[in-house]
Amino acid sequence: MARFKAVNMSPRFLPVVLEQQLVPGTFEYALHALIDSEFDLSVLAAKFRNDETGAPAYDPAVMLKIVLLAYSRGLVSSRAIERVCAENVLFMAISGDTQPAYTTIAAFVRGLSDEITAIFTEVILICDRQGLIGRQMFAIDGVKLPSNASKAKSGTHAELAHQAQAIERRVKSMLKEHRKRDRRSEQGQHPDLAAERASRQERLDALKSDAKSIRAFLQSNAQRRSGKGPERKSNLTDNDSAKMATGKGVIQGYTGAATVDASHQIIVAAQAHGSGSEQSLLIPMIEQARAFATAQTVMTADAGYHSEANLKQLSEQAIPALIADGLMRRRDARFKGQDKYKTGPDPLYDKRPAPKPAGSGKFRPEDFAYDSQKNTCICPAGKRLYSSGQHCTTNGRTHHKFKGTKRDCVPCALRDQCLRTPETTPIRQVAFFHKGLASPLRHTEAMKRRIDSAAGRALYARRIATVEPVFGNLRYNKRLDRFTLRGQPKVDTQWKLYCMVHNIEKLAHHGYAQ
Repeated sequence: MARFKAVNMSPRFLPVVLEQQLVPGTFEYALHALIDSEFDLSVLAAKFRNDETGAPAYDPAVMLKIVLLAYSRGLVSSRAIERVCAENVLFMAISGDTQPAYTTIAAFVRGLSDEITAIFTEVILICDRQGLIGRQMFAIDGVKLPSNASKAKSGTHAELAHQAQAIERRVKSMLKEHRKRDRRSEQGQHPDLAAERASRQERLDALKSDAKSIRAFLQSNAQRRSGKGPERKSNLTDNDSAKMATGKGVIQGYTGAATVDASHQIIVAAQAHGSGSEQSLLIPMIEQARAFATAQTVMTADAGYHSEANLKQLSEQAIPALIADGLMRRRDARFKGQDKYKTGPDPLYDKRPAPKPAGSGKFRPEDFAYDSQKNTCICPAGKRLYSSGQHCTTNGRTHHKFKGTKRDCVPCALRDQCLRTPETTPIRQVAFFHKGLASPLRHTEAMKRRIDSAAGRALYARRIATVEPVFGNLRYNKRLDRFTLRGQPKVDTQWKLYCMVHNIEKLAHHGYAQ
């Protein structure tokens, strides 16, 4: 019979040299060397006043190492970070075997709001000294992530006031019903009556508390307005966050925006914004990144950041830029026929309506018989549309507008080919723009010419390969799937910490401190 060496699982006292656990070339080694030799954390140390009295505090440098190492391993929960500090030898090594409580870790991250920008900038400056910033092209983009906020507790001030009124009416109705039930109940016949009353009172107290919190919120918070004027929805749990439409549905969260250098994918600017509008983020992100740019650095962004106002401001400040518009790919022959390669939506996650089958294109204006001399328009079904305006203006361009009638459009057999949403749209409208008119969007037309040139297309094509791998690294490798804090300053701190992890990882890959 075969014989094997015995397996002894009894306790062992094994010598571990903590410093030897930090191997050159790894992220943790670069992080340890970077914070100990490069960072000036005196501003964090100045927060403590325990020189003569009070217990010793955890070193801010050690706390920063722990948090950044945890984020690099996909650990964001302060309780999970506390656990690995006690169990993982790598965390023991980088912290000198200190084991801060989860409350200490959470308080440290929350308290970095005022200092995080300076610390983040220090990492960028070190990347620059290592020659990792090329300054030829910066790519700007953002990722929308859920936050620690309830999507159900959001709405305009009018909607929240209506919600409070509905809760108060429900409380009155419940009180009235409870009094009736109590009068019908005879003493001693219901042994559980006291417990039932306690349960009722608990529900009533919860409803009253909800209504009271909504009323207090409305009194202490003004209406939120978008840049274009309409009221934005407020949120009771985190009023800095916003409702945002994504490919996976609507979320309550923040946009984590980043400006990335094309040379080695170093993040040169990062900011978390409680807004789903990307157009409003373009200029602030460029302003943050200009400290690391030159006069020749080209700023690139996708169509979400495109607006005439943004392009005008870039032109006035003489900032080289390539900002795509919504029709850029349609003008590019390389993308002709790309729709046949698109996969269908995932019914479990994608809540958008299924795309129309191939060959189901809608009627376009050229399918209508328009006679400018006789002022008439005949639809593909042979019905006459009536004129609803000869000199209408849209984006500065003049056009002649026609409308159908319910009498003709509702029973029409071609509704599905004519209307985008035939189930909700009763009639078809069509506009014919006057020919030969110059576009009033002067800066947009200039950007189109620039981005459609051979040089513009070649340079813009590098944008997606510059910025998308950064978000892929943060979201999937580092498992950043949501922000865990509330309030824009704290969420911005968490976003910058993750961006620091990415930059330090780049330093480690390029031989920092070896």
